[in-house]
Order: sequence, then C-alpha cells, then structure tokens
Amino acid sequence: MAVSQGNDGLGDPKLLQVIDNLVDLNIGDGKSSVLEGLTGLPFPRDSTLCTRFATHITFKRASTTNINVSIIPDKSTSKAEVERLRAWKKTGMKSLDRKEFSTILAEIHNAMRIGETIDGVKQTFSDDVLKIEVAGPNEQHLSVVDVPGIFRMAEEGKTTTTDMANVRAMAKRHMANSRSVILPVIPANVDIATQEIVDMAKVHDPKGQRTLGVLTKPDLVDEGAEEAIIDIMRGVRQKLNLGWCMVKNPGQKDLNEETFARHGSERSFFKDQAPWSTLDKERVGVASLRRLLVRTEVIQNLKKSEKKLQALGPCRENKEQQQKYLLDLASKFRDMTTQALEARYDGALESNKNLRLATLVVDRNEQFAEDVWRHGHTKNFNNKQAAEAKSEVVTEVVPEVVTEDYDDQDEKDEDEEGYDAVSAWSKDSALNRSELSHTEGVQTRYRDSLHDIDELLADDRILKAPTNGIMDWLETLYRRFRGFEMGVFNASLVDTVWRKQSSKWEHLALGYMSDVVTITHAYIRDLLLEICVDDRVQKGVLLCMMDKLTERYKRAMEQTQLLLDVEKASMTYNHYFAENLDK
Repeated sequence: MAVSQGNDGLGDPKLLQVIDNLVDLNIGDGKSSVLEGLTGLPFPRDSTLCTRFATHITFKRASTTNINVSIIPDKSTSKAEVERLRAWKKTGMKSLDRKEFSTILAEIHNAMRIGETIDGVKQTFSDDVLKIEVAGPNEQHLSVVDVPGIFRMAEEGKTTTTDMANVRAMAKRHMANSRSVILPVIPANVDIATQEIVDMAKVHDPKGQRTLGVLTKPDLVDEGAEEAIIDIMRGVRQKLNLGWCMVKNPGQKDLNEETFARHGSERSFFKDQAPWSTLDKERVGVASLRRLLVRTEVIQNLKKSEKKLQALGPCRENKEQQQKYLLDLASKFRDMTTQALEARYDGALESNKNLRLATLVVDRNEQFAEDVWRHGHTKNFNNKQAAEAKSEVVTEVVPEVVTEDYDDQDEKDEDEEGYDAVSAWSKDSALNRSELSHTEGVQTRYRDSLHDIDELLADDRILKAPTNGIMDWLETLYRRFRGFEMGVFNASLVDTVWRKQSSKWEHLALGYMSDVVTITHAYIRDLLLEICVDDRVQKGVLLCMMDKLTERYKRAMEQTQLLLDVEKASMTYNHYFAENLDK
C-alpha cells in the first residue's frame, strides 16, 4: 500500500498520488479493521461480503464533500458487459455509513455476478475493480488498492484451486508495480517465516526498499514469544528498509460499544501494556501507520524528484549555458561510445543490452560469415560441405518473414527447375523460423527494424539451403546454353553459372548491413535516453541528428550494393583461375 497527501509544493496531488497501492492480507488477520483505520471507511465485517474483487479508493481535497462509487471493468470483459458494468454507479453521496456501504457492496456483488454460475463455472472472484472516490475539504490526497486475501486451501463448495491461483495473480500484479509500497499485514501471533505473503513481497521487492510490514493482534501473542516480535519491530529479524509497524485492531466487544474510540484505545494499549509500551511510538497504532506511509511516500517522491532534477543538469537559461549543456552531452556520448567500441561495459552499458555495441556487431559478423559459408551458394561443391551444413541448427528466434517473389522471368524459370535460391515460405508455413535448420534454409535478418529507419533497410527473407548435384546442374546449364562451339563450351556459361551460384549474396549482405544499421541506431537512441533524461531535449537532439544519420545509413546500404555489383561481376585478373579453367 502507498499513501500520498498534500495540496501544495511537495503535497501536490500530481506529485504524490500513487495509482497502485496494496493491502495484501491473510485470512483472519484483521484485514477490514486495518483498511478501515487507514481509510476511515466503514468496511462491513459480514463474511458474505468479504473482498472478492480489487477495491481502488481515492481521497481528494475539494471545496465540497462528494462520494462516488463505480465499477472499472476488466480489460478482457466483452463490450456489452463493459457497458452494463459502467452503467452501474452511485454519485453525489455526502456520507457513507456502515449499513449503506454494506448495501452498496451487495449490489456490486450482483453487478459483477459473483456467486453466479457462468459456463459451468461458479464466479467466486472478479477481475473487475470497485472504485470509490471521496472528495472533501478535510480530505488528504490518498490512494489505496485493496485486493482479496490469499488463501492456501480451497474450501469445498466455496472456493477452488483456480480461485487460489486467480487471487495470487491479482496480488502479484499490484506487487509488481515499482511505484507501489507493499503493505503485508500479518498477525503477530503466527510464525512470520511461514507466511506466504512475506515470500511474495520478497520476490517483487528483493531489497525490501518498498515494503512496509504491519503486525496485528499483539494482545494475542503467547507469553514468552513477545521478545521475538520486539526483535522484528526493531529490525533485528525480518529487516525491511521501511521497517515494521504494529496496530491493535478493535475486538468484537469494542465494536459493540457505541462510545468506543479506536485511536484512543490504541494509544492507551501501547502506552500501558508491556512489553509493547517500549516500542517506538512512531511505529505503533493505525494513526502512526498512516503518517508513516505518507512520510515514506513523500520521501520517495522527493528522492525521485531530486534525482530527476539533478539529471536535468545545470541551469540553461541563456545561450552560453545551453551550449555548455549540449557540449557536456556530446562529451558523455563520445566517452561512452569509446567504451562501447572497446567493449568496456559498466553501468548503463552493462545493464542495457542495446548499448553493448561492439559485442552485438561482432556477433552479427560471425552470423553473417556462417550464413555465407553454409548458404551463400546455390549448389554444394561436394557432399562433405553438405554434411557439415546438416550438423548445426539456427536456434535464434527471428522476426516475422517478409516474403516476395522474383519478378525476373529468368529467376521464375529457374524456380521451375528447382534452382530458385529464395523461398516464398510464409509466416503460416509448416516451417517454424525459430526452429529453422541449416538443411532447411537461412533468414537474412536477425533484428526487427526500427520504425523511423525501416524504409531504408532490406526486407527479411528466408533463403533455401544449398542442394547437392552440382555436376548434373552444370550439365543442364551447359545443354541450355551450348551453341556451335567446337570442343569448348559457350563463353557465356561461366557468367551464367557464377550469377546463379552467387544469387544469395545480395540478400545475405543487405540483410547483414540492415541489421548492423539497426544495431547502431538502437545504440544511439538508447544512449541518448540514458544520458539525457529531459524528454524534450532528447527528442530534439535525435531529430537534429536524423538527417545526417539517415544519410550515413543510406551510404552504408549503397556501399554494400556497390561491393556486391563489383564482386558478382564475372571478370577476374587472377591467373590461377585461367590456368585451372584450362585444366
């Protein structure tokens, strides 16, 4: 659970309001009493109305008192059901007593169809959210989300193992939110080490930085066990950065007394009852818990704001200050890029995989070399090469296939004879690209293009694996291209064989360069995000860079195409080629 308050400066609602906060309780731990003490709302204690859904309660300061109650449908709810749930609401209420609150919760149960059997399944819990908005001149800004308590065993006729899993999933969703403060409420008369909620909190907050523990029922602790609880409260055991707080909920006898005052009763208990009277008074009582939560949230927001302010850099009101700020950014960019190119990763370079520039490019270089060696030709020169190609499997998951057919008529003719190098396999083909083996083919792209440079880069393709039978293939080509030569072959045959044997080079090379460009652009984008937290400046700098970057990316693709055109030309001055050809 997280709490926020205030109306000016650090108390600005926009600064302090926390969307997702959590009270996560075990059955029988005084859940309703703790929640009632924190919110001031008269939560009913009727067992038939115990929490079956998440409840989002917000308090806001306003000139007049106003209470609104509504339902937020789950994202998976059908359109018709969404309209029906949103139609239910209670607005304009000036007060909310226990009886009226119980009536509203009963209506909510009916609206959410809790207890009904739908498609053969009884609806015990709901993923819809009850929203209660309280506004008034004396209200402090506060936001609380209450979720159903987890339970370990299903109760025949009431709950199922599926219900258990759903409740845990609901609690985990709120705990996972890094902006929330987790508030596990645990009876002091049980072994805390055995409480599942504590383990769940550790999973989502392993360092204990946003977990504030709450112990209830100190009056039920067995004699002789008090010292262990005192150790927890003082941080000797089960240490949390935010510490622990203890509350004493009213008993049934107390609730039956019309003149009972919770806060006064709690103060008396922790003042007079040993050994609890020795505890820090700032850590006992629901009023202290509320103040502690507010202070914790203020401190957390203050630290976040100070960190953001510090990251914005020095004042830059005039031109000189602005120039200095940009020069500092440029220096950081240069220094970190030098580190990235030398593979000296630390800090952000280590935590963000897109900033490991040298490693990413080297890995792609190796993949390109492997792909050209195994798949850069149409026909295998010998069976040994084919056997090597069968020995390894590409296991990397790659983006969706973009399939295109050749428009060139010669390539279509080759496809009819089984010589086409490019496959028209689609996304829905029986071949799963994540399980693509060297014997089936190879993809030309291994990274998704970024949207702002996508049009500059080559599409993704799957190239067929080389096949055997090169001599039969050469004989077929010879017969297709022979003329009136005497004892020799048609001179154009060498050019034809070379063009067909190297037909995959273009797709492999352009795919490789497209991936390198993508790696580079992702690096630039993420590094700017890292060194410049001011979103406006970061976007402006990237926008200023885009024209030059686009020009460089185009030149890289054009240079790759130029090298392809040169290398694929059937012309050489290597004398070994002519000598071997004569033999």
